[in-house]
Amino acid sequence: METNEQEYCGSNGYIKYAGVHLIVDLWQARHLADIQKIEEIIRRAIKDCGATLLSLELHEFSPNGGVSGVGILQESHISIHTWPEYEYAAMDIFVCGTVDPYKTLPAIKEGFQPGKVQINEQKRGIME
Repeated sequence: METNEQEYCGSNGYIKYAGVHLIVDLWQARHLADIQKIEEIIRRAIKDCGATLLSLELHEFSPNGGVSGVGILQESHISIHTWPEYEYAAMDIFVCGTVDPYKTLPAIKEGFQPGKVQINEQKRGIME
């Protein structure tokens, strides 16, 4: 029986999993209080990885007080929380299917120009 359903799980040949979750810490980063720049960077990152943006909500806490937000993707989400006073941003990039979250990183690095980037990867929903 044929199906036209798209596969929303990933596989590396050995294991099958629901998605890949990157935890990204940006240090000595720029533009962390600029909500318009942050939106531009997130939209470009989403486009570059081939994900489908469903909605994007960003909140500015006060002038130079940081920004928090989330992009809801058909394939999961991307989120950001910034601390301009520490030149630090915490990002989550969680995607499922064949979307490659690592393709978001050039836009993020170019946009925020961090001095240091820490990345942790977690496979989510590993299936037996």
